[in-house]
Amino acid sequence: MNITLRKPKFVCETVAPTSKSAAHRMMIAAAFADAPTRIRLSGAGEDIAATLRVLKALGAGAEMTAESTNEWLYITPISTPVYGAIADCGESGSTLRFLVPVAAALGADTTFLRHGRLPDRPMEPLTSELLRHGVVCTDNSDGSLSVKGQLTAGEYSIAANVSSQFITGLLFALSLLNAPSTLTLTGEIESAPYIDMTVNALAAFGATPEHLENGRVYRIPGRLQQPLHSPEVLYPEGDFSGAAFPLVAGAVGDHPVTVTGLDLASSQGDMAILDLLQRFGAKVEKDAENGAVTVFPAPLRGITINAKQIPDLVPILAVVASVATGKTVISGAARLRLKESDRIATTAALLRALGGCVCETEDGLIVEGRALTGGTVEGAGDHRIVMSAAIAALCASGDVTILGTEAVSKSYPTFFELIKSAD
Repeated sequence: MNITLRKPKFVCETVAPTSKSAAHRMMIAAAFADAPTRIRLSGAGEDIAATLRVLKALGAGAEMTAESTNEWLYITPISTPVYGAIADCGESGSTLRFLVPVAAALGADTTFLRHGRLPDRPMEPLTSELLRHGVVCTDNSDGSLSVKGQLTAGEYSIAANVSSQFITGLLFALSLLNAPSTLTLTGEIESAPYIDMTVNALAAFGATPEHLENGRVYRIPGRLQQPLHSPEVLYPEGDFSGAAFPLVAGAVGDHPVTVTGLDLASSQGDMAILDLLQRFGAKVEKDAENGAVTVFPAPLRGITINAKQIPDLVPILAVVASVATGKTVISGAARLRLKESDRIATTAALLRALGGCVCETEDGLIVEGRALTGGTVEGAGDHRIVMSAAIAALCASGDVTILGTEAVSKSYPTFFELIKSAD
């Protein structure tokens, strides 16, 4: 579906969608707990649906009910894993990378279906580490991935500079084995806040991994020593990755925007959007007691950003940079080339299509601020590109047409209810 925005307006206040990062993790832990768990969701997208599909394929029970603006997910734990399951991950990298090790821990010989660019996204060094512990992962000609064998407890080691999702998957999988294991992280640790979210999710179920040697080594007792106990009800926090779009709307639009439902003590790395908007020059007011943030328009100036820990923010930060005075340099985001799109290239294409001035580097972007004029943006099947283009339309002098807007269903299905053309 294509949408044309003509001098659009963004709503003045909105509730942040549920953090899909937190929800993924809570759902997985719930599927292996000792009793059912209810999880409140708001604005869940296709990635969450993918994780739910795979958990059900592996043997979990799940029922979704709606109450007011929230959905409640009731998860019944897996009693007997389904052997030879066909697990459809859609285009969700989190689902695939989290649950491949989990299926290996179950010894369930599972085939994971992968769509879109997901078959092209790297699974190394995870698959090599699984192979060292008894599990073979095979790329099939139809794009699927077969996982065969029984994961064994022991000493694990993985490079931490490729994807924190591999580390999350291993932390969950090793928690399901009957004997203790250790997991050592090598190299520079990137996206560290997401690892913290995994540890916090396991802690909520009473299965906290032991942290050793300055965060480089985790000791995981396994389910005999430390079984997962259901907390019965969970309330995942609001998503700062999703909230970044309305927050930026407040900075670049013509009126303040308030986002509620946020935890200002969150471990989410993308909470950095608040500090970054302040560095750009926007006025940011925080109300920790009520979980609300308001961003006000203000003159913006270019800054330097190391995006190594916050790569998902790069497209929307580039929009801020495009209307800020001077130059903004964004680096440390090489992993973006292997997301739903090559996000460095598609972000640059977005800005150029709207009259912006941007250069690609190997691991980021250099953006010179100038007035945006409008144009047609190819959404590239990428939810973050589509939403960034819509926010850019708030400060463009002409119409902005966005192609393939259905991509927002991946993470923020209600997004286009928040922004409307003037006519």
